[in-house]
Amino acid sequence: MIGGVGASAVALTLAGCGGGGGASVGSYGFAQVEQDDKAPITVWVDSDRVGAADAFKKANADVKINVVTYDGSANGSNSFRTKVQLFDRAGSGWPDVVFSTQNNDAAWASQKTNGKEPFAAVLNGGLVPKATLDAFTEGSLAPCTVEGKVYCLRNDLAQAVLWYDKSLLDKFGYAVPTTWEEYQALGEKVAKEHPGYIVGTVGDPWTPEVYFWGSKCQANGITGPKTVTVNVETTECKRAATMLDTLIKNGTTPNISVFTPEFLKKYSGKVLMMPGPAWYAGAIFNNPQSLNVPKGQLGVGAPPAWQGDTAVTGNVGGGTWFVSSHSKNLKAAEKFVEFVTTADDYQVNVAPGFPAYAPAAEKWIKKQESSGYYATDLQALVKAGSQIWTGWGSGVFSQEAIWAKTMTPAIAGGKSIADLLPEWGTAIKNQAQVNGYTVK
Repeated sequence: MIGGVGASAVALTLAGCGGGGGASVGSYGFAQVEQDDKAPITVWVDSDRVGAADAFKKANADVKINVVTYDGSANGSNSFRTKVQLFDRAGSGWPDVVFSTQNNDAAWASQKTNGKEPFAAVLNGGLVPKATLDAFTEGSLAPCTVEGKVYCLRNDLAQAVLWYDKSLLDKFGYAVPTTWEEYQALGEKVAKEHPGYIVGTVGDPWTPEVYFWGSKCQANGITGPKTVTVNVETTECKRAATMLDTLIKNGTTPNISVFTPEFLKKYSGKVLMMPGPAWYAGAIFNNPQSLNVPKGQLGVGAPPAWQGDTAVTGNVGGGTWFVSSHSKNLKAAEKFVEFVTTADDYQVNVAPGFPAYAPAAEKWIKKQESSGYYATDLQALVKAGSQIWTGWGSGVFSQEAIWAKTMTPAIAGGKSIADLLPEWGTAIKNQAQVNGYTVK
C-alpha cells in the first residue's frame, strides 16, 4: 500500500506486446525474444502514475507507447501476478513495463512459473547502467533484489517518520520525542492533559510496517526466495505491542483508518503526532479532502529509537517498475523505466512521493522545503530513507493482508496486541507456507 490510494481498476486485455517463442539468452543474462527497436511498448500504470507516462511521452515523442491503466495491485489485489499467470498460459500478451504499488512482486516475478521464464527482466546485467543503479538511495533496491540480481526499480520511498503539528506541540508545551519511550510517555500525558487529541493510529493494515518494523520485530525475515524466519515473541516485538496497548487503551492511538470519514470527523485539528510514511504529507496532512493541515504547522521528526538501540524505521509501500523479459523492445522499455524513476521532468516536477533515486530526491526535498508549507526542514525524511531496517523482507505474501484479517478485528474487540502476538505469528507462518515458503 502506498500513496496511490483508491486507484481505479480498468479491465486489461491480452493485447500487450511480447512473445513467448524463440527466446535465447542474450547479453543481459536472461532469455530474450528477437528484438525490434521500433516496436511499440505497452506500459501498465495505476491512475496516479498516468502522469509518469505523460511526462515520458512529452520528452520522448519518438517512442511508440501504449498506456493501460489498472489498479496497480493496490491493497494486495494481486492483479499484476494474476494477469501475468494468464499470459504465461497463453504464451503471449505480456506488457513491456509494469508499475506496481507493492514492494513484494520481485519475489514471484524473478522466479520461473510452470517452466516459463520469469516475467521480470534482470536489470543489473547491463540493461540498466550501473551508474544509474548505484545512484538509488542506499538500500532502496533491496525489495527488487533476489539472490544478487535486480529485477525492478523503486519509484519512491515510503520511509516512516514522525509527523507532528508544531503549532499544537508549542501550544501544549511538549517537545518532539526522540525515543519510543518518550513517545509513549507523551501519549500518556496527552490522554490526561488534552483528552481527544491523538499521537498515532492502528486502524490501517500497514500498522505493523510502521511500529513493528521500526522496532526490529522479526515478523517478516525473508532470507531467500522461499525461506522466511518468523518470531514475533521477541523483546523487539513485545515492546512495540505493549506500547500500542497502552496508547490504544488511553484513546491516543485509535483503531480507525486514516482514510475514513469517521477519522476526519473525530480527529481533524486534533492530530498532535502521527508516525507514518513519507506519503502521509500529501495524502493526509496537505490534502483538502483529508486533514487539510494549514500552512506552517506540519513538522517532521526523525524515526524514534528504542532506548539503548539504534534508530531504524519501516517502509509502507513505495512502488516498483518492472521491465518484462518478454519485451520485443527492451531498449525502449529500459528507457521508460529509467526516465520515470530518475528524470526531473517526472520525479522532481510531478511525482508526489519521495523519489528513490537519490539525485532526484535531493531536488524534490528542496522544492518541498521552498514551498513554505512545512514548519520544519525535511532533513529527517532524507535521513530516514537510509534507515529502513533490512531485517524485514519482501515476500510474496502480504503482511498487510494478514494484519487486517487477524489483528484489526481482534483489536476492535478489545483484545491486547501483546496477547495476540502468538496468533499473529501463526497466521504469518500459515500464509507463508501456503505460498510455498519454508518457515524457520
